[in-house]
Amino acid sequence: MKLIRIKYKKWFNIFKDGVATSNPIAIAVLGICSALAVSNRVENAIAMGLGVTFVVMASSATVSLIRNFIPGKVRMVTYMVIISTFVIIVQLFLQSYFPQIADSLDAYVGLIITNCIVMGRAEAFAAKNPVKYSLIDGAASGLGYALVLVAVASVREILAFGTFLGTRVVGPDWINWVAMTMAPGGFFVLGLMIWGIRVMTKNYETNI
Repeated sequence: MKLIRIKYKKWFNIFKDGVATSNPIAIAVLGICSALAVSNRVENAIAMGLGVTFVVMASSATVSLIRNFIPGKVRMVTYMVIISTFVIIVQLFLQSYFPQIADSLDAYVGLIITNCIVMGRAEAFAAKNPVKYSLIDGAASGLGYALVLVAVASVREILAFGTFLGTRVVGPDWINWVAMTMAPGGFFVLGLMIWGIRVMTKNYETNI
């Protein structure tokens, strides 16, 4: 009975929308560039996924909190300043505690600022909704992005290096798929994954 009631809660529908129904990568096709660039290893995908999740949640909550004080003409600049602040925090955190991952991700951490998911949630949701729902929306969008990223990276790392999270999982005779270390390999895996998800959820583009 409780499960049935949860289905009608606003927070549950916001969360489900961000993670599954309107998944930023699989359905909305946003954040594709970083998804292709950093998904050749699972540890990189986890770090980027958590980084984006933190930035979306923090920036959405901040935008929601001060939304009534932001003049309409400068709202995009304001969003950019807010998002940049949290991206710098993620960048400094990785450089301080996970320098190897920070080196692997290189400029892509800084490019979270340009990730359409972050700006999109600030403009489309946080600017119109209270803080608690903006936090849930940010968490759902970030986790939806992270889940697809980790799934793609899991396939690519095994095929490209024969490892999973740095641990060897195939036999000594395994031949690495070099193409999977490059963006075309990521595009191939991501394309197959998006196709599979859309077929399973029956989410197709309709002609207008």
